[in-house]
Amino acid sequence: MTGCGSGGGGEKGDKAGGGGAAAKGFPVTVENCGVRTTYRHPPARAVTIHQHPAELMLALGLKDKMVGTAFPDSPVLPEYRRDFKAVPQLSAKEPSFEKILETEPEFVYGGYASAFAQNEGRSRKAFKDAGIDTYLNREYCDQRKPATMADTYEEIRTIGRIFGVSDRAEALVRDLRSRIDRTAAAVKDTAPASVFVYDSGDKSAFTAGGRGLGSEVIKLAGGRNVFADLDKVFGDVSWEQVVARKPEVIAIYDYYGSGSVAEKKKFLLSQPALADVPAIRNKRFVVLPLTATLVGVRPQHAVEDLAKQLHPERFR
Repeated sequence: MTGCGSGGGGEKGDKAGGGGAAAKGFPVTVENCGVRTTYRHPPARAVTIHQHPAELMLALGLKDKMVGTAFPDSPVLPEYRRDFKAVPQLSAKEPSFEKILETEPEFVYGGYASAFAQNEGRSRKAFKDAGIDTYLNREYCDQRKPATMADTYEEIRTIGRIFGVSDRAEALVRDLRSRIDRTAAAVKDTAPASVFVYDSGDKSAFTAGGRGLGSEVIKLAGGRNVFADLDKVFGDVSWEQVVARKPEVIAIYDYYGSGSVAEKKKFLLSQPALADVPAIRNKRFVVLPLTATLVGVRPQHAVEDLAKQLHPERFR
């Protein structure tokens, strides 16, 4: 199966789980962003860097395989909170290579490309040289093509194969698909609400373009990203462009370290140039956690939550 990844690496042999006879259902070979890894056993000790890989593993019932997490960037989904707290947090940001090695991991799963930053000594090759397998969220393999909901399902299936829990992965995919289907039925035939995503920025607006999963989340929730034609995952646009596109709703991306939702609302409402924008005039804001727009188990929850904010009349 092809996932994503970046950095060095190459053909990987029998490291995961040690040598000897392969476990039932193994060996499993995965190509992830140019790094080919053969697993003879499910990894027994895993570290996740960034929150969305951690939540995905917890959703697959893999808490007992996790020896460390790092870089939480929003409140954890309620159903995973207890298990998440039970796993040691190595760092509030990306941990050092040495800190990760202290946990004696067999497998490191990164959410953003920065998980394996070469300039910080955490390249995938550095882990390979230390005998540790790595996997990078497929969204950061090739950002020349848009991330889609299909990518979230394939990510779940791939991690399920690596850990020998493909049955759980398929059950999880079915559950998440059913969430999307229920929401689609609820918002069927509604007029799409025009949505401007505000991440941050004052001189210009840092917004979500068409290459990120956020645009599909908005579409499935019964909305339309007014900057879906921006050929990037994220990008800067002028406030004049925002005014010209007349969004009916502003979706505020919420994550640690970016300023609170209240602060972002206050800033937007205080700008005279935006006074005639329908969303500002009607004070119509919705909130979307940044993690809800990343390949993992969040986007399907986000579609439902966002649809309830965009079309509350369909959920009464």
